[in-house]
Amino acid sequence: MVCAGQNLTFSNDAGAPAASSGELPIGTKIKVTNLANNKTTTVEITSTSGSCALLNAAAFEQVREPGKNVIRQVRVERVGAGAGAGAGAGGNQGAGNQGAGNGGNQAGGNQNGGDQNGGAVGEVVCQGSTVTLSGEAGAPAASSGTFPVGTKLKVTNLDNNKSTTVEVTSASGSCALLNNAAFEQVREPGKFLIRKARIERVG
Repeated sequence: MVCAGQNLTFSNDAGAPAASSGELPIGTKIKVTNLANNKTTTVEITSTSGSCALLNAAAFEQVREPGKNVIRQVRVERVGAGAGAGAGAGGNQGAGNQGAGNGGNQAGGNQNGGDQNGGAVGEVVCQGSTVTLSGEAGAPAASSGTFPVGTKLKVTNLDNNKSTTVEVTSASGSCALLNNAAFEQVREPGKFLIRKARIERVG
């Protein structure tokens, strides 16, 4: 099993079921099981992203619960080897072209690598991480696997220069996972993923 403790979401990219990853090499096959409904899908890693595993729209539809944009109880298993390094080595992620729907190049970065201590206040953190939404209601807030509850983060969508400052209120497998209200403040219409994001620790 790989990506232990991380939640899973989707990129809204079109095409046949597939996934992207910043930890597993292109060509790797993974089996993703949503433990909340026992639905599974087996997909190939076809591109890079800032997550351990990020499903495209078709793959996510095979395992999602209605109305939910994140799978919190998930099992990700490596079922086919890709070229290169093994699972779980969260090293530097190269730049990659991210397919249809959101397009554009995502700058590579070290996700959850150099920021385990949360970084200094005012520092740009989680370089190269993508930002998505959890599907959860409530006042604008975030969850994080990098920062402790109570941390304040400023998230800027560099594609439209919209930003929101939110408090981390729960844990997740992402550097910053926004709830619905927070994501609406910075999203581009029809997109469920911010590929070019700046995340700053402000409190």
